[in-house]
Amino acid sequence: MRLFSTSSSSPKPNFPLFSPSQNPKRSTSKTLPPFKTRLPSPSFLSLPPCTANSSPSFPVLDQEADREDSLEPKQDTFKKVLVVRRPVMDVSGEENDDGSEDGEAEGDDVISKPSGIDAGLEEFAKKMPLFEPERGESGGTLEKPLAVNLDLSLYKARVLARKYRYEEAENILEKCIYYWPEDGRSYVTLGKILSKQAKRTEARAVYERGCQATQGENPYIWQCWAVLENKMGNIRRARELFDAATVADKRHIAAWHGWAVLELKQGNVKKARHLLAKGLKFCGGNEYVYQTLALLEAKANRYEQARYLFRQATKCNPKSCASWLAWAQLEVQQENNRAARLLFEKAVQASPKNRFAWHVWGVFEANIGNVDVGRKLLKIGHALNPRDPVLLQSLALLEYKHSTANLARVLFRRASELDPRHQPVWIVRNLLSSLNSSRSKNSFLSRPVTRSYAKAHNNLVSKPVVMSDEKTLTAKLEAFMEQMATRQQALEEQVKILSLSV
Repeated sequence: MRLFSTSSSSPKPNFPLFSPSQNPKRSTSKTLPPFKTRLPSPSFLSLPPCTANSSPSFPVLDQEADREDSLEPKQDTFKKVLVVRRPVMDVSGEENDDGSEDGEAEGDDVISKPSGIDAGLEEFAKKMPLFEPERGESGGTLEKPLAVNLDLSLYKARVLARKYRYEEAENILEKCIYYWPEDGRSYVTLGKILSKQAKRTEARAVYERGCQATQGENPYIWQCWAVLENKMGNIRRARELFDAATVADKRHIAAWHGWAVLELKQGNVKKARHLLAKGLKFCGGNEYVYQTLALLEAKANRYEQARYLFRQATKCNPKSCASWLAWAQLEVQQENNRAARLLFEKAVQASPKNRFAWHVWGVFEANIGNVDVGRKLLKIGHALNPRDPVLLQSLALLEYKHSTANLARVLFRRASELDPRHQPVWIVRNLLSSLNSSRSKNSFLSRPVTRSYAKAHNNLVSKPVVMSDEKTLTAKLEAFMEQMATRQQALEEQVKILSLSV
């Protein structure tokens, strides 16, 4: 806008600054929305230099009379200059040379048309499956489930694994790994399930993938991988993986304890003690570490130190049945029957359904002459663990020694039905059946055998059993029973140590 002109003969401006409505025919009752003004071009706003003979003139005041005369011919110009429009976000038209936009001459009709950008966005939204849930789901883009589903899926997989439905458990765990690759529990559970099926190569691949997904910061995966390599006989590799687990988390007690058990099996007692000491240093008091140190002291005939360590273990966790049971066995070796009985009671109170506690306590009472107490303890243990063949086997041996052989045969038959793969049950049952015949023919052949105890069957059945008299055979049976009891006790100790390390 030019507010000043150099002479009175300067051209008239295209639009007034302030002007009332000059068209009497236009309805004044209609409320006009806010209008949008356009900025004039820079050349139009430029002011010429003022001279002495130039006088300022105001077009609105000087030419008010001229506008009344020329109202009709300049109505089109007024429409072009001042157009009432609704505010819009995007302007689709292009400006002409004179500064006006295309389509402004049509007035309000242009406003109702969608802009080019809006039309393009509509076409883009139609092509994208993100704005259409049905097409998005059919296209394969799935949403990540909630985090609570991970815990539920892991629990379901463990339940299926206990029921030997390994394939379904593996499918669930693979989905967990797909949705939550950063969580190490899925890899650990899947690796253990594959290890139970003797798929050790696949389990190793799962652990390796888990370490890569968690960037080596999960000690549980390293520790399980180390246990797997130890079972496969790769001792050097197992040491490296145990070391990696302690580097990932030096407070991971299972890694220190498992590494110490590995060194104990290799005969490195000094190294094992050093690792257990490190575990106590970084992790504080732990019943498993104290128990292993106590067993080392007991083997070295330092019984007072062993009792002190067992006491520390039970202080750390009074509910640890393994600690009470190991301490009771130490007292049994020292023939402290009263102290052993009290410790057996503590073990049963800590874990009422523990089959090892009931079994060892019952055998202990039977060995010291309390047959009725031992029989009662074994029956209670069998009632709490009806699927355990070891309790029935010990009860059958007790009945054979202090009662009738017929009741023992019934108990052995029930034990063999509970677990057809339990080798000691079949061996003792075969020896009992040999009391009535010179050759045991049907004791093994009546049941399907596997390779684990086929050799024992061949050794006992293929050759005739030469019996001098019943006393000699009974002596052999008693010696075998003592040998099997010793082996069973050793196996139970190994199982406890391995369970603590895992």
